[in-house]
Amino acid sequence: MNSWILTAITFLPLLGALVILFIPKAKESAIKWTALIWSLPPFALSVMLWVGYLKSSGGYQYVVNIPWIRLLNINYYLGVDGISVPMIFLSTLLTTICIIYSWNIKERVKEYFALFLFLETGMLGVFTSLDLFLFYIFWEISLVPMYFIIGVWGGPRKEYAAIKFFLYTLVGSVAMLLAIIGVYFYTSPHTFSIPEAVAQLPFSKNFMLQSLAFWAFFLAFAIKVPMWPFHTWLPDAHVEAPTAGSVILAGVLLKLGGYGFIRILIPMLPMAAQKYSFMLAVLAVISIIYGALVAMAQKDMKKLIAYSSVNHMGYVMLGIAAACAATGGLQLNDKAMALNGAMLQMFSHGLITGGLFLLVGVIYDRTHTRDLSQFGGLGAKLPVYGGLLAFMAFASLGLPGLAGFVSEFFVFRGALPIYTVMTGLACIGIVVNAAYLLWMLQRVLLGPLNPRWAELPDINRREVISLMPSVILTILVGVVPAVLLTMFNGSVSRIVGMAVGAGG
Repeated sequence: MNSWILTAITFLPLLGALVILFIPKAKESAIKWTALIWSLPPFALSVMLWVGYLKSSGGYQYVVNIPWIRLLNINYYLGVDGISVPMIFLSTLLTTICIIYSWNIKERVKEYFALFLFLETGMLGVFTSLDLFLFYIFWEISLVPMYFIIGVWGGPRKEYAAIKFFLYTLVGSVAMLLAIIGVYFYTSPHTFSIPEAVAQLPFSKNFMLQSLAFWAFFLAFAIKVPMWPFHTWLPDAHVEAPTAGSVILAGVLLKLGGYGFIRILIPMLPMAAQKYSFMLAVLAVISIIYGALVAMAQKDMKKLIAYSSVNHMGYVMLGIAAACAATGGLQLNDKAMALNGAMLQMFSHGLITGGLFLLVGVIYDRTHTRDLSQFGGLGAKLPVYGGLLAFMAFASLGLPGLAGFVSEFFVFRGALPIYTVMTGLACIGIVVNAAYLLWMLQRVLLGPLNPRWAELPDINRREVISLMPSVILTILVGVVPAVLLTMFNGSVSRIVGMAVGAGG
């Protein structure tokens, strides 16, 4: 059934990148339009995927499974469920938005847009892969273009930030590769298939080996999320990356870590996940509080939002930890609610924080500074910009009726009966989160206008077009969360049920 659609979604951006490489460097307008045109079919196909997905099933659909390297039982195995479809939609949407926003790029235009499309193929491949070998290849592919996007088009310390990003991710990748090899040798017959490995539960008779595999996967995914104390690459990468690079980094690449926890770690290693779930909850709460407190101390607007990502992804990990908890068959609905909240938070964070990074880019392009002390009074001077910044900030702090509220509510409601104390402590993060975002708005939009910005132009049409999808979807998910929950719920319930049944 339409098995071609996942191959098309995944590889059309790569084909577009190859087309761009054959366009002469001097034809910058042709390069930009080619990038935009090639980004649209994957987005359209992701909408078709969403509409055509049978939500009541919760299982894998649009599956293609073709033998690839027969000697090692490696297959070209793609498929999606209710967890991956929204992430595919988010990836294609944000890539198109970033290409539109990047229209004013002047340096190495050809390489920039080709790398963005190549990066899109890597991200989409992770979300569509059902073979661990294929999953790993796409995971690595997503690393390389972002390294160059930061290192070539970034800020003054771009080389340092790019190398730090690369080394952190590489350490996690090596750990994940060892775990994948372990899974292969502890399945019979040996397989890289994720559904087959989940069905066989490798290491189920050897808890020490299951623990080693758990921590190897954990390292790879925790670095990507990132969780405290593996987060230190993120602020540097965000601050130095070009605006569109920060949007993709926050909007999609961080989600690869959370997706890995849900797709691989919970169902494949359920006993270790239950055993160490409280440690996950502790690290999640530290990330929530630490991220919020450090964001409060920032003077750089972009670094403030970067640390807010550590805070917000902490809510994702709290939901995942609650879903892993060893409560047997009890609190099954709470676990499902927490995991639904984690998925909602991943989607909402991509929209909201992506929008905030775009807005930081808008003001930086005009003023060439992100120092909060240099602003003030811009709300009256730039009313459209001020309104959009206030909207995104309120969405980020969890204003009811917007996407940030409903996702955090589901996480807290699901986690509270399971980890009551940890959930209570995480509420501190909500208070500090509101404080640093309101403080940011006060410093940027209110007070007397800095005379330097007396002639500053308001946000232009192209920038508004880039932001509108995030604004509309933030309202839609906040008012009608069922558009996502009906997609997530079948797959979430299946994963939680499998983990509970396997882990006892």
